[in-house]
Formats: sequence, structure tokens, C-alpha cells
Amino acid sequence: MTQAAIRSRRSLIFLISSRLAAFFAVLGPGFITANVDNDPGGILTYSQAGAKFGYQLLWTLIPTTIALIVVQEMAARMGAITGKGLSDLIREEFGLRATFFTMIVLGFADFGNIIAEFAGLSSGMGIFGISKYIVVPIGAVLVWSLIVRGRYKPVERILVFASLIYFAYPVSAFFARPNWDLALKQTFIPTLSSDPAYLVMIIGLVGTTITPWMQFYLQAAVVEKGIDRRNYAICRLDVITGCIVTDVIAFFIVVACGATIYHSNHPAIEDVGQAALALRPFAGKFASLLFAAGLINASLLSAAILPLATSYNVCEGLGFESGIDKRFSEAPVFYWLYTLLVGGGAAFVLIPRLPLLKVILWSQVANGILLPFVLVYMLLLVNRPRLMGGYKNKAWQNWIAWATAAVMILLTFAYIYTSIVS
Repeated sequence: MTQAAIRSRRSLIFLISSRLAAFFAVLGPGFITANVDNDPGGILTYSQAGAKFGYQLLWTLIPTTIALIVVQEMAARMGAITGKGLSDLIREEFGLRATFFTMIVLGFADFGNIIAEFAGLSSGMGIFGISKYIVVPIGAVLVWSLIVRGRYKPVERILVFASLIYFAYPVSAFFARPNWDLALKQTFIPTLSSDPAYLVMIIGLVGTTITPWMQFYLQAAVVEKGIDRRNYAICRLDVITGCIVTDVIAFFIVVACGATIYHSNHPAIEDVGQAALALRPFAGKFASLLFAAGLINASLLSAAILPLATSYNVCEGLGFESGIDKRFSEAPVFYWLYTLLVGGGAAFVLIPRLPLLKVILWSQVANGILLPFVLVYMLLLVNRPRLMGGYKNKAWQNWIAWATAAVMILLTFAYIYTSIVS
């Protein structure tokens, strides 16, 4: 090999290494946010889709992935270009009333979701015979200590690592021995049905993909990490990677349950822990335990992040200091709110005979009420030259974004209607 060839090879290796180093330096906000979307509620929805309809609903994951990328990219771009969180921008551009409305509704919805996360932890650990009165308080202390006692970069590394544990689901799916040809076929060729339950499940799948808290957390995390226009291109790759990975994981959850529970006489899955137990007779104990491990990890990860999204939203909206890199004394409102949300969510799960399903249902209704407003606010903000300059949406981006918003709004209201009526 000539000296010129050696130098060229070294230059290529250096270029690839530097690009990878830059990517991993920015990796975090988009990857974490998208993966936390696969919380116990999302896992339950995907499990139900596979258990009830086999592989027939896999095709919905392609358009929902596109929708997720469009919305998440806008949130990350606004954070990088303006240096402000979404609540900050809503307060400055639309006034305190709009901010107060989003704070109240998002706070209610997130609190219901936080309860759902601890309920998922209880359900997952219940598979191993551990009482919720032991595991829920321990889980609450763990996530509280991680956020309150930690600093942004170490916390982010832990959250990224926790996100990788979701890959337990692909392994679980392989143990289920699915019909891969049929699964791939039904991923790319839509299966249509007039069954009302089929429509409701489509609405649920799409509705669990884009939620209001994600936009507030992602934009705040981008700002706190110090990402700006200089490294936004890599941040965008982080967002796209996260969105694709999270729906790939969803694909394997549907496949695992579609390959096993769909062909059995197992009753309807009403608790996400039931999905893990139902896999055991068909895919084996190891696949069942992997599924449960993924659920426990998802519960803890979501229980750490969702209260953060609410705390960022409220503190940005009211002008209080916020951020994991600040000490308790520097951002007392931020940390006290986080403490109350974590403690309150865990305490609710411990109440005997509490109708958790109703609490979760109404939190989803609150999400549905807020989501159209958040999407419209984001689209109006991202198109203001005064805020975004040359980084505002292009015409084709607006077409895709408004179409995504319109479909999400219609599906959200349909989901609210079917949830209340059923």
C-alpha cells in the first residue's frame, strides 16, 4: 500500500471517528424522549394490538413513525435555534392564559401517566412475586435520587443506557418464533377491516405515539444540553434515530404477542403484566422474563422522565429556574414539583382498590384535549421568521406537518369519543 493510500485511509478513519464522536456527544434528548414513549401504556397498547389482531396492524407503524419524526424534529429545532423551551415560547408569543391552560391540562395528564408508570412497575415486579408495597416506594426513591441528586450529563448517560434495555423485546419476539414472511408482508401492505374494534385499536396505536409531554421535555432537554444551530444537524440525527428505534421496538412487541397470544384463547389483556405471563406457554419462560424486564425498565425510565416534562413546563411557563444541572437551592420550585409528582404518583398506586384503569383513561383524555393545541402552537412558532430565521419550516415541511397535525387531531378526538362511549 502506498503512502498516499495509507494517508487517505487514516484521514477516512479520522473523519468517521470524529463524526461518531460528535454524534455520541449530542446523542440523548431525541433518543431518550422517543424511547420513553414506549411506556407501560404504550406497551399495553402494542401488546393488545398483537394479541387481538396478530400482525394485521403492523402497517400503522410506518405512518406513525413518519408523524413522530416530523413533530419531534420541529421541537428539537426550536430548542436549538431559539435556546428556549416550548413553555417559554408559548408564554412569550401567546401570553399567560395559553401557558396556564397548557400547564393545568398537561399537569393533570402527566400525573395520570405517572400513576400508570408506577402501576406498570407494580405489574412487572408482581410477575416475580414482589409486592407493590415494597417495589413502588423503592422505585420512587430510585428515580427521585437519580434526578435530584444527579447532574445532567451523568443522568443522561444512565437514561440512554436504560433505553438500550428495550432491546429485550426483539429477543423476546425471536423466541416467539413468528412467521416473519407474513409479519413483513403485513408491515408494508395495509390490512383493512370494518370491525369497530380494529378502528379503535388503530386510533390507540397512533394516539400513544405522539403525546404533549414529549415535545416539552425534548425541547427543554435540547436547551439544557446546550445544543445550538452549530450542532443541530447531529441533534436531528439523534431525533430521527430515536423515533425509528422506538417504533422498531413497538414492531417486535406486536410480533411477539401476535405470534403467541393471538392464536390462543387467552382473555383480553387488561394489564400489561398479563402480556408477559401469556407469552410463557408459547415462547418459553426466558422470553416471558425478558418481556417483564423490558416492562420494569420502561416503567422506571418513564417514571423518571414524565415528572421532568411537567416540571420543565410549569417552571418555564412561570419563569422559575429549572434544570437538572442546578442544585435544589438554585431551583427549589422545579425540584419540589418533581418530588411531589413522583411521590404522589407512587402513593396513588398504593391506595387499595383504586380504579387505576379509570385514572389512566382520563389522563389519556386530558392528553387528547391538549395535543391539538400543542401541535398548532408548535406549527405557528416554527414558522415565525423572527424566532427561527432561516430555520423556519419550508413549504414541503409545512404540508407534511399540517397534514400530520390534522390527522392527529382527528384521531385524538376519535380516540376521546370512543374512550368515553365504550
